[in-house]
Amino acid sequence: MIVKEVLAPVNANIISIDRNKSVADAINQMVEHEVGALIVLDGEKPVGMFTERDVLKSWTRKGDILFKDIKISEVMTTNLIIVENDDDLCYVTTIMIKNRIRHLPVVEKNKIVAMLSIRDVVKAQVSDLRAENHYLKDYISDKYPG
Repeated sequence: MIVKEVLAPVNANIISIDRNKSVADAINQMVEHEVGALIVLDGEKPVGMFTERDVLKSWTRKGDILFKDIKISEVMTTNLIIVENDDDLCYVTTIMIKNRIRHLPVVEKNKIVAMLSIRDVVKAQVSDLRAENHYLKDYISDKYPG
């Protein structure tokens, strides 16, 4: 299974935020859209990602400063790891596990077209395993024609 097969039923709407906005703005947007990560933009250009973990990092690294007084650019993740539509889900899973991340931007023709979450990946893999399990049970019980 490849990334674009997982994204088909998923809303590929990219939620983004300007790098000069505050952490409070980002938290509000994440809650409003029920997402765990935002693409951070400098104008139209993606320059990073802001995730739930970045909220925690900003809390611990900035001390008593209020979220409204912390710019996203100060605490965002700048090393964007991306995947492409044709990447295999096993490869994507390996990237997520190895880098301890839960969200990956999906890029097509140098443009971010979707955000893939670990939930999307696990859901697709569980569905595949269920189908394979069903097939094998039918095969073992001689229901398989052939």
